[in-house]
Amino acid sequence: MTKTQLPTNFIKHTSKNPIQRILINNFYSSLISLAKPLYPKTILDAGCGEGFTMDRLKKNGIGEKIEGIEYSKDAISLGKKLFPNLSIGVGSVYNLPYKDNSFDLVVCTEVLEHVDTPIKALKEVLRTSKKYVIFSVPNEPFFMISNLLRGKNLSRWGNDPGHIQHWTLFSFKEFLKKNSVKIKAVKFPFPWIMVLGEI
Repeated sequence: MTKTQLPTNFIKHTSKNPIQRILINNFYSSLISLAKPLYPKTILDAGCGEGFTMDRLKKNGIGEKIEGIEYSKDAISLGKKLFPNLSIGVGSVYNLPYKDNSFDLVVCTEVLEHVDTPIKALKEVLRTSKKYVIFSVPNEPFFMISNLLRGKNLSRWGNDPGHIQHWTLFSFKEFLKKNSVKIKAVKFPFPWIMVLGEI
């Protein structure tokens, strides 16, 4: 697999760029600070990519059983090499292969902006959670502005080619509230929005 064929999530997480590394570490600090106090025993990472989030949760002692579902076979293949001890299965966030209320916490980070019908994905995440959910999406317009400042995706005004949906803090909170998610906490690891919700 050449560098141009590598999943963008893998490239983002393995970048040597010091600013990129700070942004990723801040992202995970926010995630850990939201997840740890919940003491979840079972966690699903819906749209887990190569397993970077699952690995961070595991290293921080969060969750006794962590499972991941990912649509991209390339991401799964890389994940099995990077994190052979993680449980990553193939599947779609539109149709998670679990019964209702299967997990104490369902994490769905950096997924909803990539899907055509985010409401369908959201409902599946809510269906499989017993109580808690954590979502993250790019915080617009700051995400695109930060890309422009780094000289990234200039012809697209800073928009990532894989991003179909775009949310501001206000519109994302409204999207969750309209679908019966009680917002318990919001974090802003630049340039993202991260929300802890309760069903």
